[in-house]
Amino acid sequence: IKDVIKTGGEWISSLELESLISRHPQVDSVAVVGVPDERWGERPHALIVSKNGELDTIMIKLHLNQFVETGQINKWAIPETIDLVDDIPKTSVGKIDKKQIRNRIV
Repeated sequence: IKDVIKTGGEWISSLELESLISRHPQVDSVAVVGVPDERWGERPHALIVSKNGELDTIMIKLHLNQFVETGQINKWAIPETIDLVDDIPKTSVGKIDKKQIRNRIV
């Protein structure tokens, strides 16, 4: 499974983004995948399950900005598109099914 996203010639680790997003206290689970983009090749897209339903995309982007300020990620690594969902697709063994997620988005 592809765990990197190539955007504008640069590589973004989807696992690193998932780790940083999951640090938000209201995030229950997260998956980040690359989606096709005409200009950049791919862009990160996040699916997030909230712990209490009081999470919005702006809160996530603000949360990620702190990691831009400390140099952990670049600004262009922040997903432009974020879906707040009730559940993230999983395989039969309980792992996040990124292939299924990509197929649903594209």
